[in-house]
Amino acid sequence: MCIAAAFEVAGDVLIRKGLRGAGPALVVLGFLVIGGYGLIVNLLDLDFSKLLGAYIGFFAVASVCAGRFIFRDAVPATTWVGLAVILAGSLIIHLGSVMR
Repeated sequence: MCIAAAFEVAGDVLIRKGLRGAGPALVVLGFLVIGGYGLIVNLLDLDFSKLLGAYIGFFAVASVCAGRFIFRDAVPATTWVGLAVILAGSLIIHLGSVMR
């Protein structure tokens, strides 16, 4: 899931940079990288709803970290709190079948 999140965030970063002046080649490359995310995440042997419900936590962490460290965004405390809520939800989705 970490690799899939890295591919998705990297694709988004490339598209964002391409749209903001680096050129259309980065946008196209970003589309290809996001396609790679789709392949990687769907190779995991989980039910689809459980897969994407649990995966969103990985994506959320990677997104906030990319914003902070790649784009130098000032991440407010409310974003970190929201991230904690997302991670709690992902954990509930992932562990829900174990807890039945």
